[in-house]
Amino acid sequence: MSEIVWRDAGPDDAAALGAIGRQSFVETFGHLYSPENLAAFLENHAEANWRRELADPRFAVRLGTVDGVDAAYMKLGPPSLPFTPPKDSIELRQFYILKTWQGAGFAPAMMDWVLTEARRRGAHHVFLSVFVDNHRARRFYEKQGFEPVGRYDFMVGSHADEDIVMRRAV
Repeated sequence: MSEIVWRDAGPDDAAALGAIGRQSFVETFGHLYSPENLAAFLENHAEANWRRELADPRFAVRLGTVDGVDAAYMKLGPPSLPFTPPKDSIELRQFYILKTWQGAGFAPAMMDWVLTEARRRGAHHVFLSVFVDNHRARRFYEKQGFEPVGRYDFMVGSHADEDIVMRRAV
């Protein structure tokens, strides 16, 4: 398999990032939701939303391509979880790899960028949330030093899923 090529994403990447976000979510979780709830959730990946975040300096997004095909991204941003984290915190908002490239060894390099970028931005803590039944992701985050610190309801349309909030010092 070819190597992944990484670059910082900008507003012109909004459509590509939205497409990866929608496809990755549907591949992994689409079977769990009604069509209405899934459609409502996928609106989060609308191009206009991505353009707004990519123009906001509080967000950092790294896009990966394989042989010219958009394959993965990770997004850091201000904490949005339903609690007040320490001031020096950042949130790993999304960490998506399309199914074709899952297991190809990209995730550790992605996490290296997340932690390096978090430090560069002055963060001392990275928070994330992960679906309680996403065992593969949970194992990966635990191997990367993240520890569970709480739970909350992650909304997919009107459907509430239980997510685990995890934290790692950087």
